Amino acid sequence: MKNKRMGRTGLQVSELCLGTMTFGWQCDEDTSGAIMDTAFDAGVYFFDTADVYPMGGGFDDTGKTEEIIGRWMAGKRHQMVIATKVKNQMGRGPNDGGLSRRHIFDAIEGSLRRLNTDYIDLYQTHSVDWNTPIEETLRALDDVVRQGKVRYIGCSKYPAWLLAKALWTSDKYNLSRFDCIQPRYNILFREVENEIYPLCEDQGIGIIPFNPLGGGVLTGKYSYDEQRPVGSRFDILGGTNRQTYDKWYWHEDQLSLISSFQDFFAKRGKSMTQVALAWVLANPLITAPIVGASSVEQLQQSLPAVDLTLDEEEMKILDDVWFTLPRQRDYEVAVGPLRE
Repeated sequence: MKNKRMGRTGLQVSELCLGTMTFGWQCDEDTSGAIMDTAFDAGVYFFDTADVYPMGGGFDDTGKTEEIIGRWMAGKRHQMVIATKVKNQMGRGPNDGGLSRRHIFDAIEGSLRRLNTDYIDLYQTHSVDWNTPIEETLRALDDVVRQGKVRYIGCSKYPAWLLAKALWTSDKYNLSRFDCIQPRYNILFREVENEIYPLCEDQGIGIIPFNPLGGGVLTGKYSYDEQRPVGSRFDILGGTNRQTYDKWYWHEDQLSLISSFQDFFAKRGKSMTQVALAWVLANPLITAPIVGASSVEQLQQSLPAVDLTLDEEEMKILDDVWFTLPRQRDYEVAVGPLRE
């Protein structure tokens, strides 16, 4: 497992980041601990979570993932790089979500308590809050950095123009700036290469993509004509989360293509899980893709990707996907509506 520098900063992270959204939802605490043990033993010390995780059980469950990580991390804190997020609704009150100064100050204390730590390595805005001025958000984040509660800040799912505006605001007012971004990125979705990635390269922004396995469809385990596996993300997600994942990935043309890829790579002794991750890792702009798992076995299938090199023919086949599949249907979901 290699170490990677996060953007222009001096922070070193493992080249894979463990995603933890399944902890306390698709897997219980014992299984979550076994997954973290396996990741840590393999050299993965960069973990990503969010205050709102797990997202499957409503307000009664929010925060449980951070608590699970906090208990597991006892005695290991100095060896870890922990990223968490703020913004999503944590309760029913009008100020229990968003990126206002009020909520950020409340949320950071909650995350510190649940994670059983006195600092967060990377604190990220989970998505855009159109109701709060970017200057208010950045001033609040700058304050928690100056207080020593946060080391670096980042954002997730921001369009390029808003990230550029945030960087300009930080520069103008001498505030802490976003040093990384979490975009959705995989073989099936590359819209971020158009504007986000050139901006990140120019400004030294680390890129920590989520969904490198396309919600699991790039592993080849799904078929459009078959019932969705019980307990899978496409089975248990509800509400708008289910609609979003269906819109992103549950399409016959995509699933059929992945099935054909699975046969092609199987003949070469390569699994689609590792191929999909290796494709993301081959992009020199990527800091560390976020890899989630609901079992130790799933994680073990992903880890060897760091040692897999795709040849020129394989890269061309995978690169061509983006130019052959319909993709405009994804764009609105990818960048988000102009207003929520």
